[in-house]
Parts: sequence; C-alpha cells; structure tokens
Amino acid sequence: MAKKIKLTRPELKRQREALARFERYLPMLKLKQQQLQLTLRSVANQRDKARSAVVRARKKFQAYSALLADKAGIDVQGLAKPADIETTTSNIAGVNIPTLQEVVFPRASYSLFATPAWVDQALADLRDLNRRQVELDIITQQYRLLRRELTKITQRVNLFEKVKIPEAREDIRIIRIHLGDEMTAAVGRAKIAKAKLAETGAPISGPEEEPAATSAQEYPR
Repeated sequence: MAKKIKLTRPELKRQREALARFERYLPMLKLKQQQLQLTLRSVANQRDKARSAVVRARKKFQAYSALLADKAGIDVQGLAKPADIETTTSNIAGVNIPTLQEVVFPRASYSLFATPAWVDQALADLRDLNRRQVELDIITQQYRLLRRELTKITQRVNLFEKVKIPEAREDIRIIRIHLGDEMTAAVGRAKIAKAKLAETGAPISGPEEEPAATSAQEYPR
C-alpha cells in the first residue's frame, strides 16, 4: 500500500525537520559504525591469539594426562580450577564489555616431599591452561557484544540512508509540487475573476496584486 502523506504546509515543515534530523544523525551513526568495525577487528585478532595460546597450553599439559592416575592423593584438577574470576567493565565505542583483571586459584597445600615431582609442574601447566581459557572466554564475550552492537548500528545506518532520508526527500518533493500547483491554480482563478469584473465594468476595489508565481525558491528543500 502506498504511503499517504498530507499535502499541506505544516506537513512540509514536519518533513523538512525530519530530514534535517536524519541527516544530522547519520554521520554520527556512521562514525560509531567505523569505530565498532575497527574495535571488532582488533578484538578478533586478540581472540585468534588467545585461541592459539589455549591450543599450545593444552598440548603442553597433555604430557601429564597419563600421570594423573598416579596423583598421590592430590586433586590436581580441583586445585587448577579457578576459585574466582575478577573482571571490570570497560566502555568501548559506547558498548560496556567485561575486561579480565585476575584469575584466582585455590591455595595448594600438600607436602612437597610426599608427592611426585611432576605434580607441581602439572598443576602450574593446568592452571596456565585454565587461565588462558578464561581469557579466551572473556575476549569471545567482548566480541559477541561488539558484534551485536555493530549489527544494530549497521541496521540503523541502512534505515536512515536507504529508507528514511529518501522517503523524506520524496515526500518533500511531492508536497512542494502539490503546493506549487495550488498556487498556480490560485493565480489562474484570480486572473479569470479580474477579467470578468473588467468585462462587466464592475469597479475593482483597489489595485489587486497577482500572487507571485511558484518558484523553486518558495519551497526550498
């Protein structure tokens, strides 16, 4: 169904104000879009590096997988599991994202003399793996939040650029043509009425000025 607009001067004013608003907001939206694209590219690079670090740490720890059955009563898996993950919130390109501060592990308390020598290194390597996995998880969460915001901003840019601004300009054009036609018709009617009065010899009260013809300057964009 075709869009219906009021072909009036108030509607022309409203459409002009809307167009000015859209054209004012569009550059700001595009700037934010560019900032998000650059930030997202940087975060994607960080995510790729974090993934590679996790793969390397996992391969390093695999050397101890066969020894975990002989852990001499030490819960290596439990001691390597983070007890707390401390994060803060940062604002990047207008988006609040989590930033990793510290990964806290439980205190390891066991006899160094009563446990195999490899336990210390296995625990350190597994903690390193878990720490890097947490880093990857946080960076992945950053990427998702930024990506979601970029999608929203891109949709708004497309809405303004491809829909709202062209629609407002077309509405303004249609209203201007209609108002111009109305003025032209009014001028014609005035001339006809004046000619009839002149033919009948009826007095014309005062000089009647003809309305100025419609010009492009009367209804600027």
